[in-house]
Amino acid sequence: MYAVAVNVAPIFLLILIGWVTVKVKLFKAEAGDVLSDFVFKIAVPALIFRTLATADFHGASPFKLWLTYFTGVAITWAAGQLVTRHVFKQELRIGVIAGISSAFANNIFIGLPLVGRSVGSDGIVAISILLAVHLPIMMIAGTILMENASHKVTGGEKRGTLAVLRQVGRNLVQNPLVIAVVLGLCFNLSGLPMPLVMMTVIDQISAIAGPTALISLGMALTKYPIRGNLRIAVTMTAFKLILLPACVWVAAHALGLSPAWTAALVLTSCVPTGINSWLLANRFGIGHSVAASTISISTLFGVLTVSAWAWLLS
Repeated sequence: MYAVAVNVAPIFLLILIGWVTVKVKLFKAEAGDVLSDFVFKIAVPALIFRTLATADFHGASPFKLWLTYFTGVAITWAAGQLVTRHVFKQELRIGVIAGISSAFANNIFIGLPLVGRSVGSDGIVAISILLAVHLPIMMIAGTILMENASHKVTGGEKRGTLAVLRQVGRNLVQNPLVIAVVLGLCFNLSGLPMPLVMMTVIDQISAIAGPTALISLGMALTKYPIRGNLRIAVTMTAFKLILLPACVWVAAHALGLSPAWTAALVLTSCVPTGINSWLLANRFGIGHSVAASTISISTLFGVLTVSAWAWLLS
C-alpha cells in the first residue's frame, strides 16, 4: 500500500496545487487554459513521439487493446444513459451527457502520468496507442448520439453521419496527439537513430508533461462546480470509477492482454471523468450541471478508487 500511495498521491496533490493556485488568486483561471494548450499541443505529443519512436512492440497488435478498452466504454456508457433515462426519468439529451460522463476517462491529463509512474514505458506505449483513437471515437459517438437526441426532442435539423465524420476527420489531421502518434510510428519503422540533440530536447519536454498536465487540470477544475443533478452525478461517478475499470479488467483477461497493457488500460480507465463531457454539453446547450458535477466529484473521490485499483493490480 505504501508503494501504491507513493505512485498515486503525487498525482492528486499536483491537481490540488493547481486548484489552490487559482482559488487563492495566485494565478488567473485563464493561465490554466494556456498551460493546458502547452500540454496538449507540445508536452504530451513530445512524450508520445519519444515513446513510440523508440518502443519495441514485440509484435503486439493494437486491435485487442482497442477492443478491450472500448468494450468497457460501451457497457458503461449504455448503463449510464439507460439509468439516467429510466431510473432518474431524464430526457434523452441528458441521458447522452450522463452516459459520456460515465465513460470518458481523463486519459491525457491524469491517465498518462499515472500509468507512467505505475507501469512504466510499456504502459506509456499502450496509452499512446489508445490515445490515437480514443478522442475521435468518443467525440464521434457523442456528437452523433447528441444530434440524434436533439432531433428527437426538439425536431431540429440533424446532420448526417458522413457530415460528422468529415468534420472530425478535418480536426484529426490537425490534432497534435494524432500527428505525434503517426510521426513516432514512422520514425520507429524507419530504423533511423534519433540524433542526440533531438533526443535531449524531446526528453526534457517529455519530463514536464505529467506534472504540467496535472497542475493545469487542477486550475481548470475551478470552472466545474458541484451543483444540480447530484444523484445522477454521483451515480455516473460510481460507474466511471468502478464499473468502467472492472469491465476493462474482465475484457483484458478474456482477450489475453499482457500484464503491463492490462494494468495500463485498467489504470487509465479508472481515472476521473475528462472535461470533454462538459465541452459536449456546452456545445449542445444542455446537461452542464451533470457533466460539471461528475467531473468534480469523480476527481474528488478518484484518489481513493485509483489507489484501490492500483493496489489490486500490484
